[in-house]
Amino acid sequence: MPSNIFHVAIHDLRRKSDNDFEFVVGKNDLKKGSTVVRVVDELHHLYARRASKSHGKFSANTADYPTQGFIRTYIEQGAKDFELLTTSLMMTLVTQARRKTGATGGHVFFVHFEDEAKQYIMIAIVNDRLGAAITKDFDVSDVTTLDLDGFRFAGRINLTSWMNQEERYVGFLKGKGDVAEYFKEFLGCDTTVQDRQDTHSLVAALKHFAEAQKMNAADRDEFLQKAKNICDVSARKREELEFTAFSNELFPKEPELLLSVLTDDTRKMNDGFIPDRRALATLVRFKAKTPLWSVEFEREAITQGKVRYNAKANTLTLNDIPAELAAELKANIGD
Repeated sequence: MPSNIFHVAIHDLRRKSDNDFEFVVGKNDLKKGSTVVRVVDELHHLYARRASKSHGKFSANTADYPTQGFIRTYIEQGAKDFELLTTSLMMTLVTQARRKTGATGGHVFFVHFEDEAKQYIMIAIVNDRLGAAITKDFDVSDVTTLDLDGFRFAGRINLTSWMNQEERYVGFLKGKGDVAEYFKEFLGCDTTVQDRQDTHSLVAALKHFAEAQKMNAADRDEFLQKAKNICDVSARKREELEFTAFSNELFPKEPELLLSVLTDDTRKMNDGFIPDRRALATLVRFKAKTPLWSVEFEREAITQGKVRYNAKANTLTLNDIPAELAAELKANIGD
């Protein structure tokens, strides 16, 4: 739940013909009553839970992708003129929607809010849904409501991360194919693929999940080895790793638990990246190096007792070392 909502605006993106859109100005600064707060909370929650998201940063091409310029002006002027910001962004959204056949209209929500000491701007296109309600006279009546669960186009800019010059601060729903491409271009988001970075983040997330689930050593080893096997297949075939399918296969008894970790926005992982095989090795391999020695071994070596770690003494014992190494040590060091 956002801890502070600064501004909320709603405009309409309307289709005029097959290849044309227009926007209708709505309200630029809604009163933050209980209903508005509830809708913002729900949108924020639903966006965070969606698995199919991509992350990136603003494109350096500000001429073709002006969104960052509008937001920068808004911030530099004290984040007060939300009307100027949202109407400028609507003009950009109309321009991009006209270029894509998959674009659709709807109510466009703009929210500037704060959550866990970080500020965001979220933009989501929400459509109406026809429902039914029981009247006071116990009749059934049509009622039109917002289809919050069904929104397909949404994006979020982490203003704090942007100001701190972090690498990834823009996120958006990927959808399937290039349906959401126009929304990505509206945001001006550069999603240059960084497969190795995403794979390292995935490894960290999986280890965190195994620890949080309090798996014993054998179950943890099996879980991480299975994860590596699944990812290795994607890496070899050069296929994108989709978090929903991955969670269902890796942790079928409660895939939503794993999915919630993988889609945690703080990790900023792109759904649909191709795993990097070298980075995957750290799922089942330990490696360390000092100026005097280096060591590398598989997790399985611990399971089989070939390597023993004494946490209290902070020592590592290698058992059943190769005969060649043993002979060399005896020849140079002795018993």
